[in-house]
Amino acid sequence: MNIKKVVIIGSGTMGSGIAAHLCNAKIPVTLLDLTTDISTQARDRIYKSRPPLLIDKNKINNIKVGNINDDFDAVKDADWVVEAVVERIDIKHNIYEKIFKSRKPGAIVSSNTSSIPIKILSEKLTKDEKKDFCITHFFNPVRYMGLLEIVKNENNDLDKINSLKKFCEDELGKGAIVCNDTPGFLGNRIGVFAMQVAMTEAFRMKLSIEEADAVFGRPMGIPKTGVFGLYDLIGIDLMADVLKSFIKELPKNDPFQEVAKEIPLITKLIETGYTGRKGKGGFYRMNKTDNKKILEAINLETEEYSSTKKIDLGIDTVNLNLLISRKDKYGEYAWSVISKIIKYASSLVPGITDKFNDIDEAMRLGFNWAMGPFEMLKSIGVKNFFERIDSFENNKFLEKLNQNKDENFYGERQKYTNIETLGKVKPKAIKIDKNKSADIYRFKDFNIVEFTTKACALDYDSMDALKNATDKPLIIMNESMQFSAGVNLTYTMNFADKGDFKSIEKFIKYFQDTCKHLKYSKYPVISAPSGLVLGGGEEVAIQSNFVVAHTNIVMGLVETGVGLVPAGGGCKEVLWRWSQTEEAKKDPDYAPLKVFNIIGYATTATSTVEAEPLKFIKPEDKKVMNRNSLFEVSKKLIEDNKNFTPPKECTFNLSGKPLKDKMVKILEKLYNEKVILDHGMVVGEELANVLSGGNTSIDKTLSEDDLYRLELESFMKLIENKNTQDRIKHTLATGKPLVN
Repeated sequence: MNIKKVVIIGSGTMGSGIAAHLCNAKIPVTLLDLTTDISTQARDRIYKSRPPLLIDKNKINNIKVGNINDDFDAVKDADWVVEAVVERIDIKHNIYEKIFKSRKPGAIVSSNTSSIPIKILSEKLTKDEKKDFCITHFFNPVRYMGLLEIVKNENNDLDKINSLKKFCEDELGKGAIVCNDTPGFLGNRIGVFAMQVAMTEAFRMKLSIEEADAVFGRPMGIPKTGVFGLYDLIGIDLMADVLKSFIKELPKNDPFQEVAKEIPLITKLIETGYTGRKGKGGFYRMNKTDNKKILEAINLETEEYSSTKKIDLGIDTVNLNLLISRKDKYGEYAWSVISKIIKYASSLVPGITDKFNDIDEAMRLGFNWAMGPFEMLKSIGVKNFFERIDSFENNKFLEKLNQNKDENFYGERQKYTNIETLGKVKPKAIKIDKNKSADIYRFKDFNIVEFTTKACALDYDSMDALKNATDKPLIIMNESMQFSAGVNLTYTMNFADKGDFKSIEKFIKYFQDTCKHLKYSKYPVISAPSGLVLGGGEEVAIQSNFVVAHTNIVMGLVETGVGLVPAGGGCKEVLWRWSQTEEAKKDPDYAPLKVFNIIGYATTATSTVEAEPLKFIKPEDKKVMNRNSLFEVSKKLIEDNKNFTPPKECTFNLSGKPLKDKMVKILEKLYNEKVILDHGMVVGEELANVLSGGNTSIDKTLSEDDLYRLELESFMKLIENKNTQDRIKHTLATGKPLVN
């Protein structure tokens, strides 16, 4: 099946998101709604969206707009028609009647519904029409969420379903999982159940919402919002509607019915306008006291708000056994929630899908969990699980597992895709080294380094792993959401608070040495980034020999925001790339001034399309839509570079003081306009010193080591400055920059 044209009917949040992502994939798409004004406004929202729905905003006009009365003929040429209108059966049935009268023979028609079964959606279709009709449930935001559920039933042409799956995987970069026509399909059935268990158990065990969110969050491999924070983010009223749908659709004896019961506090919050972040607040709210914004949390018993309390469980990485073995209420809560999730998910096999691995992948791709229910079971251990679990009658999966006690029950991961992924390779690879911050795997004749810290932040151990892995060709990549959010600022500030600046200097020097070692290694080094590639993370990537980048990277040298300058070779490397341009060959100050603006403003790119003109990635670097393809493309680069030769070291001719004076004039203008304040001037001057070459002149040639030295000197001056330390502490505490 060859999909060359797509029509989306309905330009709301989901219709717009699907249209934008088809545009990203260079597939011609027409967006229709009741009026052309509505679909035009939707296109405008796509253009202005933050985070951006488009990889390249310049392609916005590739989305054609129209209305369902005057422009419905677009359906005649479409290979795929997606219905994304309001969740009302009568409206959907009317749309389908119109689509099937107009569509060309064999064209696929699908609904983006998140809850209505195919049997209801297709009840008025003919037998032949039902063959070509399915549900394509995209997750929001479409560009960034990897999961696509393709829901089928017994009427479908399976060849067509598999062709659609392949298209969505290859062209749209989705993790396309085919599942059966059951309530909530696959991801939402488990994900919403997990949220409800986490919530109802918090009420039962009298935990505060901060305590529940601290457990049902990063320590469990679940996004840091936790359950109550996620409720606020989604919308408490919307979640109430979702639960009503499940209560209506599911059998009375389904365990979901128990956790979906109405909670009086939630009803009260909705009635008083506390519907979450879109309303006056929800379980959390912002309140002003003495002109200061204070985050408050509701008490589940008294129903009164008070300032939030930080809960530190002392667990830095996902370790379920450590979590559930705690002899306190947090350990008891974690076990209660995890065991119930595992029991429920396993009870749905083979009803939802006969591949239990797909359930795990749905939770990874659709809910950003680090591991799904069955991986949780594997992590806890079969013996350990059955020693603690209570009854599991009529659960065929657990009954069978209890009989054979097979610790290796899991088998291969990611069965839904034929692509050779890092997740599939790791169980076959040999783990040749491991430390607190990274793992090194040997697969065939190359190495893989995977960072394992929170947000894959970099420290001494991360650098050790990289340096120790260059005895073979090397791929640097992660299964986690981020490639690396940069150097671990907490690690750095621990030294600063003790006045131990020598240790910081030693670390930064080692960071530089490691990055230089990667660039000039005997064997090729490939970085395969996705997610955040910031600060030190970008310095690792751009000093690798090759980059294979997921299109959804967020890339930038953002150190000035915390009062520092890039010191792992970031200034040096981006300066070198800009100095190779035709403009730089005519004007020696062109490249330094360009880089001064890019780094000074902490400019970030939100896609490979934006990263390339900033020189964060090179034109020859590989860009892939499907994150699952990062490993395959990286592996092929190794195979294609058997006769690899390291690059020649680069040199610089910089103007020194006259160039720095130009940069200072730019800073003074910004200072006078109050764009930057006192410490912004200090940081800017240090950046200017690095990029102008320090005490040099245009006729003097500087080496890479000279630039590394300038970076290190400026970094150390700034890290010893209290104003920089204040910026770092503020960012660590709030996640936001401090302007001082």
